[in-house]
Order: sequence, then C-alpha cells, then structure tokens
Amino acid sequence: MDKGTDTWKTGPTRLLSKTNQQACLVHIYPSGPTMGQRFPLGTEPVVIGRGDDCDVRLGDHSVSRRHARLERLAEGYGVHDLQSTNGTFVNDRPTSEGPIGDGDYLRIGNCIFRFLAGGNVEAEYHEEIYRLTIIDALTGIHNKRYFLEFLDREVTRSGRHARPLSLVMFDLDQFKAINDDLGHLGGDQALRDLVNLIKNNVRREDLLARFGGEEFALVLVETHLSGALELTERLRRLIEQQVFEFESKRYSLTISLGVAAITGADESRPSELLRRADDKLFEAKRAGRNRVCS
Repeated sequence: MDKGTDTWKTGPTRLLSKTNQQACLVHIYPSGPTMGQRFPLGTEPVVIGRGDDCDVRLGDHSVSRRHARLERLAEGYGVHDLQSTNGTFVNDRPTSEGPIGDGDYLRIGNCIFRFLAGGNVEAEYHEEIYRLTIIDALTGIHNKRYFLEFLDREVTRSGRHARPLSLVMFDLDQFKAINDDLGHLGGDQALRDLVNLIKNNVRREDLLARFGGEEFALVLVETHLSGALELTERLRRLIEQQVFEFESKRYSLTISLGVAAITGADESRPSELLRRADDKLFEAKRAGRNRVCS
C-alpha cells in the first residue's frame, strides 16, 4: 500500500472495503474530532510522530517528531520505540521493541490507540466505536453518558422495590498542582492509578464512572447511607496512605467525597440525588478537602 496517498492520511473513510483484511489503529484518546479515526496497516512500516514526514501525524507536544514505528512481522505486527522523549507503551507497559496483539492499547505520549487485527476488523471497528460511547478511554471505566443511564435505571428500581441506593461523587484534590508538578502525562497516570486502586476495592455490581476531568461517581446499589459512609471513609484512608510513583518520582494523592442516599420509600429523581451528592462534595472541598461529607 502506498503510504503517501490521501487514503493513508485521511484514514477512516476510504478503505472500508478492505478493512476485513487489514489490521488498523483506532484513535481513542484524547476525545475530539479525531476520536474514532482509524489508520489501516499494510505491509510497509508505519511511523507515528509529530513530524510532517510521519505516516500517522499527531499534533500533541507530548509526542516526539518520530516517536514509534509499527511494522509487519512474520506473524502479526511489532512496535519499535524510536528513542522518543516520553516513551511508547503497550497496555501501559513501556516497550522499546516488541509485538502488539489484537485489542492491545498503544500509548504514544498523551495519545492512545486500539490495535485491531482480528478476522473481521470492520465488525471490531464498529464495536470499538460503540465502546467509545460508554467507556472513558483514559481510565477504562464507564463515562458520564453511561453513568447517567445507569443511575436513572437504579433510581427507578430503588423506588419500585423500596430498596436503598447510595451515590458518591468524589474528585482528586489539588489536581492542577499535580499536573504542574508531574506534567500532563503524570496527571493522566495519577487518574489511572487512582481509578485502579478504587476499582479493586468496590463490588462488581456497583458502578465506578468518570464524570468529567478529575471528578468521578460511584453508584452503590442496595446500599444504605451507613454502608456508603463506611466504604467511602475506607477508600479515603486507602488513597491517603498510598504512595504513588511516576518516572521514579513519588507523590501522594487525596480525594474529597460527597455522599447522598435514598431508601426507595420516597419518590426521588436521579437529578435530585446527583445534586445532593454534588453539594456534599463541594461541602467537603470547602471544609478543607480530604474528607467525606453526607
């Protein structure tokens, strides 16, 4: 395939008839007009970077001029870091040279791609586009859209069956200072590390979602206010005591949390529950951060 053609540069519109045979990269982060764009991969090596001579050009300053190269191997594809400033990562693991498999995540600076190489790339591509509508690409948890739909269903279920439901809104304290100290790549890593720590300490039936920026939501089904307070205080202490690390630099994080609950005995609307939890979050911030308010 001729990498210099308009087809290669424009990506997602002109190779639909061949995508069942061709592997591709799907741009999943950051959000914006390029999210969901796909770059078909052929037999020729593909260079990703900020330079005008790159096959996949990225304008983000976290990306080196010639950052990484993908090339066809005897079986599948391989990734080579081109001595980039911020490194190349496959599934969040740094790599200088190695294979990339179907469904793997490729991080180039601040940009994240999904590598698709299955038997039906066209079907996988549309599956990935749907996934992007409900999943936050940076943290891997559900996004605001899915959270609002989930909350609406659970509030309705709570009222119908007179069952308790709790909602926790929380955010990362002093996130701007973290970005200033560690850079935006460090800030992104802090959000991922925070999510992974919390995700491992909540039940599978509960929903952890990114509400926006550094703010998150946690829907606790079948949970009274007392149970929600016990959990949130445990999470607050867990994060406060955890030592995080980015590029050999150690740092600490804290979160502020607001909790609201319904018993199912009264008629409640999702927007009202959300407003109450959000008000309590702001109360926690005003009271000095790193605390739970309910």
